[in-house]
Amino acid sequence: LFSVPRWLTCSVSCVLSDGAAGPRMNNNQLYKFSYTTEVLVDRTRGSKEGGAGYRISSDVGINLVWRDPSSKDDQLIQMAISNVRIDPASPRLDKNNVLRGATAESVLGRTNLQALTKPFMVHLRNGKAKAFYSYWTEPATIKNLKRGLASLLQAQLKTGKVIENDVSGRCTVEYKADKGQVTRTKILETCKTAETGFITHSQVLGVSRRSSSVTVFTLQDGFIRSAVAEETHSLAVNARRSTAAKVVSKQTLVLVGTEAIRQEAAGKDVAGVVKSIDAKLAAVGIVAEKVKSQCKGCPSLFEHWQAQQKQLEPASLSKATAPRSFLALIQSIRKASKDEILKVLKSTSKTSLPQVVDAVTSSQTVASLDAMLEFLNFTDAKGLVLQERFLYACGFASHPNKRMLQALLDIFKGKVGSTDIKESVVIIMGALVHKLCQKGGCNLPVVVQAKKLILGGPDSTQVESEVQMYLLSLKNSMLSEAIPIFTKYAESEVGAYCTIALTALQRYDVSLLTDEVKRTVNRVYHQNQRIYEKNVRAAAADVILSSNPSYMEVKNLLLSIGQLPHEMNKYMLSKIQDILRFQLPASKIIQRTMKDMISHNYDRFAKVGSSSAFSGFMAQSADVTSTYSLDILYSGSGILRRSNMNIYGASNGAMLHGLQVAIEAQGLESLIAATADEGEENLESFAGMSALLFDIQLRPVTFFKGYSDLMSKMFSMTGEPMNVVKGLILLMDHSEVIQLQSGLKASAEFQGGLAIDISGGMEISLWYRESKTSVNNRGALVVTGNVTVEMDFMRAGVEVSFETEASLDFITTVQFSEYPFLVCMQMDKATFPVSEYMTKYESLSSGKNFVTRMRKKQLVPGSEFPLHQENSNMCKKVFDSSW
Repeated sequence: LFSVPRWLTCSVSCVLSDGAAGPRMNNNQLYKFSYTTEVLVDRTRGSKEGGAGYRISSDVGINLVWRDPSSKDDQLIQMAISNVRIDPASPRLDKNNVLRGATAESVLGRTNLQALTKPFMVHLRNGKAKAFYSYWTEPATIKNLKRGLASLLQAQLKTGKVIENDVSGRCTVEYKADKGQVTRTKILETCKTAETGFITHSQVLGVSRRSSSVTVFTLQDGFIRSAVAEETHSLAVNARRSTAAKVVSKQTLVLVGTEAIRQEAAGKDVAGVVKSIDAKLAAVGIVAEKVKSQCKGCPSLFEHWQAQQKQLEPASLSKATAPRSFLALIQSIRKASKDEILKVLKSTSKTSLPQVVDAVTSSQTVASLDAMLEFLNFTDAKGLVLQERFLYACGFASHPNKRMLQALLDIFKGKVGSTDIKESVVIIMGALVHKLCQKGGCNLPVVVQAKKLILGGPDSTQVESEVQMYLLSLKNSMLSEAIPIFTKYAESEVGAYCTIALTALQRYDVSLLTDEVKRTVNRVYHQNQRIYEKNVRAAAADVILSSNPSYMEVKNLLLSIGQLPHEMNKYMLSKIQDILRFQLPASKIIQRTMKDMISHNYDRFAKVGSSSAFSGFMAQSADVTSTYSLDILYSGSGILRRSNMNIYGASNGAMLHGLQVAIEAQGLESLIAATADEGEENLESFAGMSALLFDIQLRPVTFFKGYSDLMSKMFSMTGEPMNVVKGLILLMDHSEVIQLQSGLKASAEFQGGLAIDISGGMEISLWYRESKTSVNNRGALVVTGNVTVEMDFMRAGVEVSFETEASLDFITTVQFSEYPFLVCMQMDKATFPVSEYMTKYESLSSGKNFVTRMRKKQLVPGSEFPLHQENSNMCKKVFDSSW
């Protein structure tokens, strides 16, 4: 952090007359200032031992070199830094002080110190910096420090807003002048700089930054006597605001005396005067230059991988060490060349290779994408696992670009060895279209091309799997142009099309759902034109109830209860009761409708059955609220028809669909010699699972399809669940460079890595007349935030992080040996740890460093999530009978 010794000579004798637009310097005077600049990084709430950082102190001399004869507010000023000292920004014991015994020359190096103490010039007009003159050959870090000092002199003496250029960029600045004091407030969110970085598109998974920059000028007898600036940037993870860090930058410039000199130069313009004084001085711009960080002694990507590879073997994926190593590997890959990345890919073991593919793709650099495209052979059907891991990582990309979407288009147009991969390519293409449109890139040629492909896809083929592929892609794209397509397919004769279309419509903002859409969905639910499967009607009911329903829509839904198939009566009743109990948006209109006794009576609200719908809280905190919902719909014969588990996260008004696992089964009545429900008599035997993860719909998985496949699977069932999603996901990705007014730069990196394993299965025992479906979720999450202030010669930073390992199981057991059949649902989470860490560090280029660490760990007790009382009663009977 940066502070300069007391005696800083500033030859800007700022005479502020009544008519002055900005500070005015007296002729033939050298103004001597004391200047300090410091930077401190710490966790947001601070710490006892203080933050990490440095203070650079110096003297500064400022004098007038030239003034335009026709304007007293047009001045060329020379500034010179001298007597430089460097100290820790926070008190340190001698053993922890990396600067103990150091001098400015030993820390900065002789060349840097000489450059820092070379005079430089600023052209001020009406108190604003019009040009900054220094030497092209000076290191960028040194020029930026000088720019920071020069920027501190910008001031105007009247209240008002203005756009200024300074070291931070082009910013809107507000001035308030009052009785010998001027306050300058920089509106930092307006600053435009060359270095932008990237952010996570989801607000729930994102990082929030609060910033302020205030400079107070004290005036006396028309002079600037002092300028004190303080700038603060706090960054916090939205979902866990205790994982936060801040950087504080301070500058203090105090006039300590004046001295008479004769140094004013003659000339007609600023450029000529500067050239006459020193021909090597050049106008290099007041805005900060980019500084390339150089990592001395850092391991190569291959060396880094050799040290981390054991943590990315499959056996470690349920531990927090896996996502932590994953995040570290991504940082290393982002600095690597294509050849370095290929070397790692080609030398990795088969078992850890899928995890390396996750990391390389998630890095999202030009080199990493080129390496993956060269490494993978999409014509080879045997490479399905790696190809799909690449595609899923593209879907979860935090800041995808048009090159990634173009790559998927090229793969689709080429020869693809696996139909599953071809489907995944198109499905993930929709997710990339959505993210690029979110960033304002909907009119990019490659996005327009992809939109044309997926919008025209459903009507371009008669192959059922391909129609589903395009519909799922459109579901991911969230394009408003897709709503008429979904409206059309919601009334299809193919149940799978209807379900995809209806669940897609439910994802749109209610304002986009026209009256025509609502009429269509109501026709499906009430079967006005044809008979539909129960799960299709249930999906239609979900759309109606979540889309700001009218009084008549709700009344018609209530009146339908009692006229529906047996189990659907119970499902709809349970759905209505859940909305009322959990106070979901439709609860008020439902309460109003239920005042009508025709709609609300015992005959309708006493229906029995095993189907259910239930919502509850998983976790509630000031930062994020997590909820779950479980919907179970059975056929009249007691066999599962649809199971739908959802987990949502909400933060600051934003919602994230964290997880959805839907299991569907049909055409299984023949196994137990039962009669199928209306509209489902001729359905092919089928069971499968569909997953939606962090708002991205993934390719569905089929357990079995067709009677012969069912029989072979039943006799070969091991009881082991089938994998749906497994891998490492870059869940959070926030990177930015914060240009400080002092001329220093802070880099902020926040990443979240998730190791996830979702599996599901369905078992049917004809001998015991029992079926069981299971959804098993295993995950380890690590989130790290690193804020660093780095110069060529010294570095200070703080890292804050948290990690956890958790599991969540959802099991449904159905016994159909007697009627009514017994159904027991269980949703369990195991006890899991949550650990928080903080590391602060200071280091010099000489290798001397100081590190301090803190850790806090807690155990969150496991529990079985509550469901309705009927379920609890049923579970007792199931386990009693099993015993």
